[in-house]
Amino acid sequence: MDKVISVAIDGPAAAGKSTVAKKVASALNFTYIDTGAMYRAFTYAVIKKGLDPKSEEQSVTLIPGMSIELLEDGRVICNNEDVSKVIREPLVSGNVSYIAAMKPVRLALVEMQRAMAEKKSVVMDGRDIGTYVLPDAEVKIYQIASVETRAVRRYEENLEKGINTTLKEVEEDVRKRDYIDSHREFAPLKPAPDSVLIDTSYMNVDQVVSRILAVIKEKTGIETENICH
Repeated sequence: MDKVISVAIDGPAAAGKSTVAKKVASALNFTYIDTGAMYRAFTYAVIKKGLDPKSEEQSVTLIPGMSIELLEDGRVICNNEDVSKVIREPLVSGNVSYIAAMKPVRLALVEMQRAMAEKKSVVMDGRDIGTYVLPDAEVKIYQIASVETRAVRRYEENLEKGINTTLKEVEEDVRKRDYIDSHREFAPLKPAPDSVLIDTSYMNVDQVVSRILAVIKEKTGIETENICH
């Protein structure tokens, strides 16, 4: 029987996880699951409803009936609305860590994420994939970079997407999210004990992808054609 493989890529905000995870998944013909986009979609839904994203009491009322789809072409659908671009706007970026820190929200989205990884090989990136969502993942990567490097990357990404922000605003947001993510009570941001640490501060995307693919080959001990996808 073909083996199902899970690859968990964790790390702080704007560490380049999504960009790398997409390329790794494509190289292996795995399914890419952007968990961060799911939390952003939930945050957007809360804001759109006129609720306070810092209020758990208000935000969790949207859990019943919440629908979030990650399409193969990269689009994110939340409650039948294409939110792919709007979830990257500053208002969502500045509030997503509050939503992600809410235990009921995390439990609901983690259930969705685990279901996605049950029957097919996946590359999943986020903050607590290796420690909580997929603790038995065959490969765990913890990807880091300096705050300054991450801020520049996110700023340039925003410019490409037509999102109007300043570098200073992005850096402040990255620092704030680092603090919130690492100090939240439930499933805080931290590397799993068995994760492979990769500092990407002075690496380009292709170098990071090559390093991760090498780790996957080393950890799984099987060729890609023997992996179920």
